[in-house]
Amino acid sequence: MGPPNTIVGYGAWRLEVACRVMCGIAGILNFDAERVDPDLLRRMIGMVGHRGPDGQDLYTDGGVGLAHARLSIIDLSGGRQPMSNRDQSIWVTFNGEIFNYLELREDLLKRGHRFATQSDTEVILHLYEEHGEDCVRFFNGQWAFAVWDLAGRKLFLSRDRLGVRPLVYTVAGRSLIFGSEIKSLFAHPAVRRAIDPHALDQLCTVWTTIPPKTIFHEVLELPPGHSMTVQDGKIDVRPYWRLEYPRDPEPMDEQACADRLLELLTDATRIRLRSDVPVGAYLSGGLDSSLLTALILRVTNAPLKTFSVAFEDADFDESGYQRDVIRFLNTDHQEVRCSSRDIGRVFPDVIWHTEKPVLRTAPAPLFLLSRLVRDQGFKVVLTGEGSDEMLGGYDIFKEAKIRRFWAARPDSRLRPLLLRRLYPYLRDLQHQSDAYLQAFFHVRPEERADPLFSHLPRWDLTSRIKLFFSDAVRAEISHDDVYAELRRRLPEGFAQWPSLSQAQHLEATYLLPGYILSSQGDRMAMAHSVEGRFPFLDHRVVEYAAGIPPTLKMKVLNEKYILKRCAAGLIPESVRRRPKQPYMAPDIPSFFGPDEAPYLDAYLSDGALRRAGVFDPRKVGQLLEKCRKGRRQGFRENMALVAILSTQIVYDRFVANFVS
Repeated sequence: MGPPNTIVGYGAWRLEVACRVMCGIAGILNFDAERVDPDLLRRMIGMVGHRGPDGQDLYTDGGVGLAHARLSIIDLSGGRQPMSNRDQSIWVTFNGEIFNYLELREDLLKRGHRFATQSDTEVILHLYEEHGEDCVRFFNGQWAFAVWDLAGRKLFLSRDRLGVRPLVYTVAGRSLIFGSEIKSLFAHPAVRRAIDPHALDQLCTVWTTIPPKTIFHEVLELPPGHSMTVQDGKIDVRPYWRLEYPRDPEPMDEQACADRLLELLTDATRIRLRSDVPVGAYLSGGLDSSLLTALILRVTNAPLKTFSVAFEDADFDESGYQRDVIRFLNTDHQEVRCSSRDIGRVFPDVIWHTEKPVLRTAPAPLFLLSRLVRDQGFKVVLTGEGSDEMLGGYDIFKEAKIRRFWAARPDSRLRPLLLRRLYPYLRDLQHQSDAYLQAFFHVRPEERADPLFSHLPRWDLTSRIKLFFSDAVRAEISHDDVYAELRRRLPEGFAQWPSLSQAQHLEATYLLPGYILSSQGDRMAMAHSVEGRFPFLDHRVVEYAAGIPPTLKMKVLNEKYILKRCAAGLIPESVRRRPKQPYMAPDIPSFFGPDEAPYLDAYLSDGALRRAGVFDPRKVGQLLEKCRKGRRQGFRENMALVAILSTQIVYDRFVANFVS
């Protein structure tokens, strides 16, 4: 790499071969140019020290302040952010990775740019010099960053295409305040802390809030694939990328399609292995993580450390399949064994990091897994998220196909059997009448035309949580129509897309960034300073997958058919051919039983519920009694208990008793 070059930094800093880092960012722009208080910036960035334990630094220039907490991944010997260009006219604070930075850097060198470091952070600065705000179109990566352009007195913020990295902001008085996490915003004394009932209404329908809303009043998130410019007190938010599906996908030869998909995935994996620290992989025992592990070994031809969760409860455990992959690929493997008690023990800490309510306990085992990864000395892991959304892997896609098939012949006695076979683990479903199933699954001919058809059963079931809302909250949201809001946001041409593409769009737009990549992804990994990388979410893979004909993604009811062709010979056949098993964890059993969670009364007592004002204490009391008596609980009860408890924790830790 050669001797380190230097550039002059803020104050007495010298930035030597700046680190490529995962991190946390925060900042303030005062519209009236009032000087930013450095101590306030330090408090803000201190709230996300878990995202960047390797150092914290600031830049201030009158009414603007940028802060950075770094987790060093590349060029470990030096470097700090915020970073400036040579004449200090442009500054950046950056959370993420630009995986194609070497290729971009080479092109910029040919154009006459001169670099002082080997970092991807400096590539952002030079590409901004070259292309302005359009620089983001050239990036292959996962990012949230803020650029301060002194010449135009302009703040430019951007978030990656799929929403891997978080970026939240608010306007308080005459200031724009932003950061990687809401904790940083709440460290600012001017920012209001209150749960937004309308946002909770959305979350208790689609599992997440609808961007730009967050669960808190007046706190917004920059949506995935969007940039924001703040200049002269005006805020302009606009998309730079959208995931589009063709109306009539071109036919593809199966083998040629599989070859091209595997080629793209291999290169996406290759560039995500760029690091000066050891890189590991999550291995669930499913198709996606197993193929990804095989591709890592193919690219590196070196030993690989893999990590997994094993559950004590056999209903959730996949360790048998994990062992098949470990033997087949010969990885050096570590697992964390997770019990219901373990989940209950860490759940309040999990919610501190999700910063919003959740409907299942599934993030908790991933919180424990990232701690294991960090304890083993790893900062980076590759994982298989995104494959199900992009290549048709979820049961909800098969369910929608079956429902459409049944709705075409609603009098059929055979077609409902397919739904029962789809969910053998839902015992109650096996004993319901066809009429019940027809109503529950919205299997009526007139409903097939609803653009939200694929998700109506899930969202209706989730919405039953709202039965526990207090009278005040129910009155507040009485005129809300979450479905109408979702329909209003559908992209032009959506109605002409294939039905599978419509369902994929809804998953990729809402559940993926708002829950999978957030509550289960970034927040759980970064809680222990671990960076997750996602080859299936390389935008080249995503865009190619969007054009694959639905019949190659799901052949009859064989999910991810084309990916299984890619995996032939690379992973064990037992894993390649296994049916999809949804990732879940114990819910109600994690809090009740012989070792009841000791904090339940603090969060769910009548007094605590009345202080928060979100839920009806009488109805919650009835649910708690049912849980304590061990009566049979289904999805409704599990989701309700976890949603209520996590909301109460959010209220307590972020609203009532927040400490910065």
